[in-house]
Amino acid sequence: MTGSRHLLEANGHRVLLECGLFQGRRQESDRLNRDLPAALAAADAVVLSHAHIDHSGALPSLVRAGFAGPIHATAATADLSRLMLMDSAHIQEKDAAWLSRRGHEVRPLYTARDAERAVGRFRPQPYRRPFEVAPGVRCTFFDAGHILGSALVQLDVAERGRERRILFTGDLGRPCLPILRDPEPHEGCDVYLTESTYGDRVRDERVPIAEQALPIFARLVERKAKILVPAFAVGRTQEVVYVLNALWKAGRLPRVPLFVDSPLASEATRAYLRHPECYDAETKRLLEDEGDPLGWRNARYLESVEESMALNDASGPCVIVAASGMCEAGRILHHLRHGVEDPRNAVLLVGFQAEHTLGRRLLEGRDPVNILGEPFHPRAEVIALDAFSAHADGNQLVAYAARFTRRPRRVFLVHGELERQEVLARRMRAEGGFTVVEIPARGESVSLT
Repeated sequence: MTGSRHLLEANGHRVLLECGLFQGRRQESDRLNRDLPAALAAADAVVLSHAHIDHSGALPSLVRAGFAGPIHATAATADLSRLMLMDSAHIQEKDAAWLSRRGHEVRPLYTARDAERAVGRFRPQPYRRPFEVAPGVRCTFFDAGHILGSALVQLDVAERGRERRILFTGDLGRPCLPILRDPEPHEGCDVYLTESTYGDRVRDERVPIAEQALPIFARLVERKAKILVPAFAVGRTQEVVYVLNALWKAGRLPRVPLFVDSPLASEATRAYLRHPECYDAETKRLLEDEGDPLGWRNARYLESVEESMALNDASGPCVIVAASGMCEAGRILHHLRHGVEDPRNAVLLVGFQAEHTLGRRLLEGRDPVNILGEPFHPRAEVIALDAFSAHADGNQLVAYAARFTRRPRRVFLVHGELERQEVLARRMRAEGGFTVVEIPARGESVSLT
């Protein structure tokens, strides 16, 4: 389940972990995103693990509803969130106007002004340095290795003479991802909240990402395909550019035009360049040796609508990377409208596709699919390339927790689809050795005493 939101109550105060947008069925998502529970706006503070919109995207709505406290995040997350939230507001205002002109009366969830107010509430915090978020509640960030600035959130809660440690993964990354350091080991906790996005998946981590991507891109380039890559502007776009650049530099793939059609991705890449403190050793070496660790110079970053529209007439082979990653908004929708019915083209899905999103419908082979309110019959080849996923798989989720020396008394599986959570819960009990593994329902309250 997307739309991460968890409310902690202690000592008469409330701390909100995340405030993300739900993505899925349009009417259900609109309802969940538009009607925030009053208890969330009454929180004393927000702690944000990372900038992805399903974790941060409802913060402007929260401020609009009356939230007046600080939003704590790492410096890189605060930097990226400013870009993400302003872009989200712009897209919502623009899409609402576009649909309204076609007879669908739609109000944006929030405006650019709401996003600006939310951005003004951010308080950057460093990794591994405790800070107080509410009386009796101290927070410490550890590197989650998911996207730039992502953090595991440790909360040490002192209440009624007792101390408890809560650890929340946000989204847990994978070892050996491009650009970023691996997830940081942790000693453990009393209560563990872990994401479960890929709880039932197991990847072959023996094959590097570039090796998995190479045959797919090589085949599509050879047939002169226009390759449409829906990708999150933050994280996934930078990884795709990085890998293609590495293959080109090694002479293993013919160079073709690479367009990054997202003003947000352009800004996000600049943010990546501003935060080398988050890089792994290889990327730092590229920064020192070449000054272009992300392959920035080998992609054309498009800003204007006119540049984007010109790609409608572009012929393959070429690669067009555009947001959003689940095909729910942004410029990728317009590229799909113009390209999805052409059998020469390909849609390369490089990230998780939540239930009821356009990306999931394309992956499932639905015909027709609705794009911007109109039906289309997909004829382009649809390919899923999980190698780029920044989420830990089932093996990695179990292994990360199994190494804790401070063993959690309770484990909660959140941020995932129920079927995948049930698989992960069985593995956490059988292989991780955890006795109490729970799958809370949306809106459920639990006592940690």
